[in-house]
Amino acid sequence: MNAPPTSAEPLGAAHPARWWHLLDDGRLQCDLCPRDCKLHDGQRGLCFVRARQGDAMVLTTYGRSSGFCIDPIEKKPLNHFHPGTPVFSFGTAGCNLACKFCQNWDISKSREMDRLMDAASPSLLARAARQTHSSGVAFTYNDPVIFAEYAMDVADACHALGLYTVAVTAGYIHAAPRREFFARMDAANVDLKAFTEDFYFRQTGAQLAPVLETLEYIVHETRCWLEITTLLIPGHNDGADEIEALSRWVHERLGPDVPLHFTAFHPDYRMREVPRTPAQTLTMARRIALDQGLRHVYTGNVRDTEGGSTHCPGCGEAVIVRDGYVLTHYALDARGACTHCGTPVAGRWEARPGTFGARRIPVRLAPR
Repeated sequence: MNAPPTSAEPLGAAHPARWWHLLDDGRLQCDLCPRDCKLHDGQRGLCFVRARQGDAMVLTTYGRSSGFCIDPIEKKPLNHFHPGTPVFSFGTAGCNLACKFCQNWDISKSREMDRLMDAASPSLLARAARQTHSSGVAFTYNDPVIFAEYAMDVADACHALGLYTVAVTAGYIHAAPRREFFARMDAANVDLKAFTEDFYFRQTGAQLAPVLETLEYIVHETRCWLEITTLLIPGHNDGADEIEALSRWVHERLGPDVPLHFTAFHPDYRMREVPRTPAQTLTMARRIALDQGLRHVYTGNVRDTEGGSTHCPGCGEAVIVRDGYVLTHYALDARGACTHCGTPVAGRWEARPGTFGARRIPVRLAPR
């Protein structure tokens, strides 16, 4: 896809970018994601943060963030990865998808980066996470794929301090950068927007197939823990047949232990005329997925204790009961096995769960 016209806004602080090559016609092609943006000098890709300067590509948001916050890990959402722990969360600006239903559009679609950004080098960010007693760092709020060089450097700094790293992403990335990116992530929640090419084309301006490739790659080729989220939008991707097909694919291609989250849509961005997702739709989707053999299916963006709790795949007992983001019951041992019957529950567990709860703590690292 060709790049949009050159912006009059200055490129700002630029960092050398990777995954690009020059074409015979003089344009520069970005090789990060399947959009393959082709740029003349001064142009940005569709993501808006990867740009051509001269005969090279730069990342314009390296070391800059739209803000920092300490969140519960369950908010990412990750229910089988160090439950109850606090995660230092941040994003930058821009996105390589064009979702009409974007729930974080004020960040992902931002073009006012110089006003939005707080400064943070990878080492400073990792130290801030440790000093705030966070267990890890999450790249979230907008897609970290588009600032992969920055996210990977932050991940290296975090691992040096014993912190975990989490990517919240749509998984729209080419094979070469995908290998390097997910090698540095301890967990990922991938947004599987829907299960039809038509939805991806019409509602996101992207393709489904590369996302499915990413999901299979994470599960079969990495040590990165994976959970999947699908935002159910009334009248667009909430049909029983589509949910069944999606759940069957996850079971057959990824396995029954990959957690699947169905979350509720609220009207936003360019879909303000679409109503909120009824709670019964989420309950229906969860039942369909469980009937397809998935062991861990959750509902989100609604208050649903049953849909938010983790059950043992052996005896069926609730081993983690959640009231929103608060853990009210925990029955797993240090190995992650059910204390009732001894069946292991897939995930990444600690000897005892965290007690961070539902707090959300904003953090400032630098003045605007």
